[in-house]
Amino acid sequence: MEISPDAWIMFHIGPVPINATIVFTWGVMALLTLAGLLVRLRLSASGELTRAQNFWEAVVETISDQIRQVSGQESGRYLPFVGTIFLFIAVCNVLAVVPGFRPPTGSLSTTTALALCVLIAVPLFGLAERGVLGYLGSYARPSPLMVPFNVIGEISRTIALAIRLYGNVMSGTVIAGILISIAPFFFPVLMQLLGLLTGVIQAYIFAILAMVYIASATQAAPGADTSKGN
Repeated sequence: MEISPDAWIMFHIGPVPINATIVFTWGVMALLTLAGLLVRLRLSASGELTRAQNFWEAVVETISDQIRQVSGQESGRYLPFVGTIFLFIAVCNVLAVVPGFRPPTGSLSTTTALALCVLIAVPLFGLAERGVLGYLGSYARPSPLMVPFNVIGEISRTIALAIRLYGNVMSGTVIAGILISIAPFFFPVLMQLLGLLTGVIQAYIFAILAMVYIASATQAAPGADTSKGN
């Protein structure tokens, strides 16, 4: 049984093999982009709102509330990044119930790429909020001797973020395969329902952890100088 979509080569572009991970990743991105454009074209600030607009406004507001609760800051700066990560992972995992679809989040390359996005975003947000001196100084707390350990911790938590998502999605695929082989007419329905729930939960956990890391980078330590350095 093929677990990772990386093993499924769908076609070649010259000598370059294109696997299912790449195809389905671009498919999900195209789907989200199209959905965003359609919603934007039908946005209304007055009168009766469509069901689609009500739904997406509820999604955006829920994500914004979670960001405010986690970071203690306004969500506007972080919403595009955290919201995009959540929606991408959630849609990938939910579409796993579609026959023939392999969630890109079942590939370690995809989860690593998502974790690297978080690794890059954390210092960028930290530098923007606290300035160069304020952010880099956080690595020297509580002592300059902690700098290498803090850097290692930054990298290791990124690796853990990638492996956590990959492991959860992969384990779900393995369990589904085992149960389907045992009782092919009963377990698929239950696994699809369970997959919808766990897929959204995994997206939520990944996005929340990303926001926790960003919040830790953007919040000054107690008693520290909050002025931005250059």
